[in-house]
Amino acid sequence: MRNRNLAAAAVIAALLSCTYSNPVSAHVVLDTREAPAGSYFKAVFRVGHGCTGSPTTRVTVRIPDGILSVRPQPKAGWTIDVVKKTLPAPVSGPHGKVITEVVSEISWQGGSLPDTFFDEFALQMKLPESAPGNRLTFPVLQGCESGSRDWVEVPAPGQSRRKLTSPAPVLTLTPAGAAHKH
Repeated sequence: MRNRNLAAAAVIAALLSCTYSNPVSAHVVLDTREAPAGSYFKAVFRVGHGCTGSPTTRVTVRIPDGILSVRPQPKAGWTIDVVKKTLPAPVSGPHGKVITEVVSEISWQGGSLPDTFFDEFALQMKLPESAPGNRLTFPVLQGCESGSRDWVEVPAPGQSRRKLTSPAPVLTLTPAGAAHKH
């Protein structure tokens, strides 16, 4: 009987450890956190909760420099706003197209995601051939019926992401042609 109780306690401890030891899992995160440089990539941002019990009504993703082509995936019940910025100088983009402006942020708004549910917001993009530190940071602004949360923190060199309270989703670029992990 004692062994059975110890085994049950170990299982419960393991489950609690998985649930609570990684606070990042409840935040806004990228579903896939690695992708080959220069590839076409579907970025899926998972929103795990609202703002202190309040439903999410807006999700804004800021697009890092170097991404020249990005398209949002529509969501039923939500409208999409796309904000663009003019580049300082034209650049050559995918398929030889000359690009003078790029998307700087995309917002989904008008829907309602209750705090007790999660959902995903997706973008298709052409990743750059390189990025500083081979990492692209996507600040995400979450608006709710009451309050908001900005997922914008970036760890200082040597600092763990686990120490951050509002970490921004990060995509690591792997060498071009490498398969990405799911």
